[in-house]
Amino acid sequence: MKSYYKLCVLIALAGSVYTSPIALHAGEDRESIAESYLTQLYGLPKQASFDAEKRVMSGMSLRLKEMQQFFKLKVTGKLDEETLDVMKKPRCGVPDVAAYSTFQGDYKWKKHALTYRIENYTPDMSVAEVDDSIKRALQVWADVTPLRFTRIYRGTADIMISFAVRDHRDGYPFDGPDGFLAHAFPPYEGFGGDAHFDDDETFSYKAPQGYNLFLVAAHEFGHSLGLEHSQDPGALMYPTYVYRDIDTFALPHDDVSGIQSLYGPNPDVNPEDPKPTPPVTPNKCDPKLVLDAVTMLRGELMFFKSSFFWRSYPLSATVEQHLIKGFWPEIPDHIDAAFESPLDDKVFIIKGEKVWALYGYDMVLGYPKSISIFHLPRKVKKIDAVLYDETSYKILFFVNNQIYSYNEEQRKLEKGYPKPVEEVFSGMTGKVTAAFQYKGFNYIFSGPNMFEFGAHNNKLLRVLNNNYFLPC
Repeated sequence: MKSYYKLCVLIALAGSVYTSPIALHAGEDRESIAESYLTQLYGLPKQASFDAEKRVMSGMSLRLKEMQQFFKLKVTGKLDEETLDVMKKPRCGVPDVAAYSTFQGDYKWKKHALTYRIENYTPDMSVAEVDDSIKRALQVWADVTPLRFTRIYRGTADIMISFAVRDHRDGYPFDGPDGFLAHAFPPYEGFGGDAHFDDDETFSYKAPQGYNLFLVAAHEFGHSLGLEHSQDPGALMYPTYVYRDIDTFALPHDDVSGIQSLYGPNPDVNPEDPKPTPPVTPNKCDPKLVLDAVTMLRGELMFFKSSFFWRSYPLSATVEQHLIKGFWPEIPDHIDAAFESPLDDKVFIIKGEKVWALYGYDMVLGYPKSISIFHLPRKVKKIDAVLYDETSYKILFFVNNQIYSYNEEQRKLEKGYPKPVEEVFSGMTGKVTAAFQYKGFNYIFSGPNMFEFGAHNNKLLRVLNNNYFLPC
């Protein structure tokens, strides 16, 4: 077993270069939560006495700004609701740092053949399920590097893996359910690489319920290999936990770039049979960005692209980016269309011949259903975009170069449809890829362009970039 005094030696050697994993003890109020979070994740000095209160408050504002900047929130140095919401999310217990790089002490393994040992098991899963989750989590990194992992059953491995609760004798006790899910230490001879999982959490094998052990472990092993946290919300090394479809999981581009900067690419990959390109997090400032769908959700604007969506708040200058499955594991990526029905107080998400429904941010039971609920002809197998007209309760379905009009109050298609897109929206060019109505205007997207029409007369007013509502 690795002794506790070696931890102290490591910290003494590392100094302020690498902050060790921590445990969050939430306070009674929002200020206490913030102080605890920033103390343990962003180096806020502990308040030793009443005389230090002003100094701590000044430091808290500075650390709040650092935290807000890391998570790409509006940088105010004040504890607003958006900042507090991020603090409350379940996450890794390793402190946040800026960009991908080796730790300043050159914390990476000097060898490529590494060993791991599973010291004990969580009761949430079978032994076989834990073994498989750990093996696959390590393989994620082996697939893109020269690193190779071998399991041992006795002695000290390079990466010692254990499940524990509260105080587990590494100096950094866990905090109970939720909060911090796990922590890991960077490579260091005799101590580094270890990964500890909070057994007060409920871990799962392949279901989205609880916390998926494969996803949590793959993240922690990134730390075991020398990676810091990433600011890319699509990266595996992003600090907060987000569920992903593990059956189709591929290590994101940001993580591949980070780990290969330390160890290089996998030399065993056949250049004539390369693996698929790692998924890249879409950039809202990309002038060539083509959105999949846009909708309102109770006052918020939501823009969908591949596996992600952006949330824009009317009274906020910031735009949040999230993984779709982080909010709704049941909804597929790369959706075709979305729209909000004020009449039903629901948001409908469409892909192929299926439609899902949201009530607020909650999935509506009984879905997905067939798009036949909108009485579209059977020949319609895919919808390109949907526009909801709030003044008439009509839903316009864009299918290829035609529009079908559905009267939601009467629950039937309108006569005289389908009509050509250009007949309804004169001046519209190209295939429609998304649409929504906002503040008296209809916005219809085609490729990287957004066409603005008057909602009452469908007169073309101007052509804009499709990230017009996504400020850079």
